[in-house]
Amino acid sequence: MATRLVGSLGTLAALIGAALLSPTAGQEQAAAPPLVVTAFGDKPAPPYTGRRTSWGDPDLQGAWSSDDTSGIPMSRREEYGDRLYLTEQELAERTTQVERGVQRAENEATSSFRGDFARRALPQTSLIVDPADGRLPAFTADGAKRPMPRGTYGNGPLDSYTDFSGYERCITRGIVGSTLRVVYRNGQRIVQAPGVVALSYEMVHDTRLIYTDGRPHINQSIRQYLGDSRAHWEGDELVVETTNLTDRTAIGPNGNGNRHSAQMKMTERFKRVADDVLQWQITIDDPVTYARPFTLSLPLTPLDGGKLLPYDCHEGNYAILQSLGGERAEDRALEADRKKGIIRERRPVQGGLGVGGQPVSEGAGIPNR
Repeated sequence: MATRLVGSLGTLAALIGAALLSPTAGQEQAAAPPLVVTAFGDKPAPPYTGRRTSWGDPDLQGAWSSDDTSGIPMSRREEYGDRLYLTEQELAERTTQVERGVQRAENEATSSFRGDFARRALPQTSLIVDPADGRLPAFTADGAKRPMPRGTYGNGPLDSYTDFSGYERCITRGIVGSTLRVVYRNGQRIVQAPGVVALSYEMVHDTRLIYTDGRPHINQSIRQYLGDSRAHWEGDELVVETTNLTDRTAIGPNGNGNRHSAQMKMTERFKRVADDVLQWQITIDDPVTYARPFTLSLPLTPLDGGKLLPYDCHEGNYAILQSLGGERAEDRALEADRKKGIIRERRPVQGGLGVGGQPVSEGAGIPNR
């Protein structure tokens, strides 16, 4: 099983400058919608008085997870139309599926590897809550030109490290990609201090420092994978505005999908709506990439075990070297076959046989030393 390494706060703090951010001339940003509490479906949320830190801020601290959103797609299936929530019968069916998943996980508890699993059924039909149809807005002509490289998740060809995603390179999955549920390692930890909130993602060891002390954004010329986040409190809600992003991450599980532009602005809302539910909502506003802004909202619930585990993934991981080596081995095999008069298509990265019928993945991809 892969292990995880939580990133250093000090490293990220050293990257943050003190200069002012200048807004892009003539660019208008759409207002983010109010928080949509999805954990309780179409029923009103029960009354809840949140805890406070010793200095008086709402207390969001803890180890949280998106595991319980298992089975909820980011974009809504067309059969649900504009309906955000399941019917009682549909929710009962999802509850049965979740209960079976818990039982299956308990039966496999001694396995050397298992995926994380949901422990409660949530009533949403999609994570996207705006627009009303729950669908990802269309890409602009420019946005359609920037798919994230698929690396070993696609069929190549792989000619450079730039043909791999930031996730495969162990650099980052981006803010949205680090929050959406995937097969395992969906934890995130929130720690607060006066004037700052630190948020650590379990996989690919990213940590964000979100300042609430009123300081301005850093200079617009400074671009970061996770952008520059500034926040304020609106009652019990933490409202976070993130700018200064690069164009190297995407909006999707594990940071896959089409890359957004460097002009994108994100607005997040965090609110504790129960002792065991932290509602997270994010609005994506990127007119360069998407036809309109859109919003995802989902409940985060306590992480099983309560601790983030190390995730040992680093930028120089050997998989990149081996994958590129496998492609160069196929280059040589193609040329060898051509000299024999054999003209064939390139064998894909995902499977296929190499020279002598040997699978490329079984040694042929390791470069000679």
